[in-house]
Amino acid sequence: MSPFRLTRTLPEDATGAALRADVLQGLTGSPRTLPPKWFYDARGSELFEEITALPEYYPTRAEREILLARSGEIAEVSGARTLIELGSGSSEKTRHLLDALTGLHTYVPVDVSESALTLAGRALAAERPGLDVHALVDDFTGSMTLPGTPGPRLVAFLGGTIGNLLPEERTAFLASVRAALAPGDALLLGTDLVKDEEVLVRAYDDAAGVTAAFNRNVLAVINRELGADFDPAAFDHVAVWDAGHEWIEMRLRSRERQTVKIPALGLAVDFAAGEDLRTEVSAKFREERVRRELDAAGMEPVRWWTDGEGRFALSLSVAR
Repeated sequence: MSPFRLTRTLPEDATGAALRADVLQGLTGSPRTLPPKWFYDARGSELFEEITALPEYYPTRAEREILLARSGEIAEVSGARTLIELGSGSSEKTRHLLDALTGLHTYVPVDVSESALTLAGRALAAERPGLDVHALVDDFTGSMTLPGTPGPRLVAFLGGTIGNLLPEERTAFLASVRAALAPGDALLLGTDLVKDEEVLVRAYDDAAGVTAAFNRNVLAVINRELGADFDPAAFDHVAVWDAGHEWIEMRLRSRERQTVKIPALGLAVDFAAGEDLRTEVSAKFREERVRRELDAAGMEPVRWWTDGEGRFALSLSVAR
């Protein structure tokens, strides 16, 4: 069995502290918001896996199509000896890259979930003798401290997750990634593309109601972790396309006038009937915007690939 190591740079109490801060700030602001990262407890992760298999939800299939077709080219252009995956989760889609990167020495999966990292990391270490798997428990939206590994390094940020960041957050994130790289290291970035509004809304409001359950699950997380008394059934799932910002918003809309108590924060939140709580922004991109934002961060775009229907893109850029 090849080596498996796990390093925690995220303090043990960081997740709880961040949840309390996000809920307090988001529910006392106007409009009310919650960051989408709190969807992903064990139940939320299960629901998201179901979403990726839904007929309406194209991004996972489109990205997989590109990875299957282009992983060899990604390996050739990057020459990577270290692959760093941000928000790695189960590391499932990365296996296409791992197969193609024949000169790979080290794989560094980065995630906030130690259990997910341990499960996926140990499995990969067992399957791939000779691959050094060094898992990192960290929040990639903050400043990252990556372990010393052989270069060139390839950072993979897949799934269109960058779309969950607001424009100023994307700027800070890309600057943080660039700061962690040496000249010649590369970034492989997954971005969902602007397309017909009906296609986009269906992807976030499926007929089976799985996305609605996923959206309401964030309220169950707050109930469990902060002792809140949200009634998830008292909120409707809403997905809308904001053409001005070119993003999808997922919201929870209060069905009635109600007050929610959150004892851990000493907070009572009054919702009006019809009031929205925004739980996710998912930006959709055009090639020129991706190139512009990468260039501003000090990355030189060198490749751009889409699936056959032009729904999703992977871009490869190199640190200047």
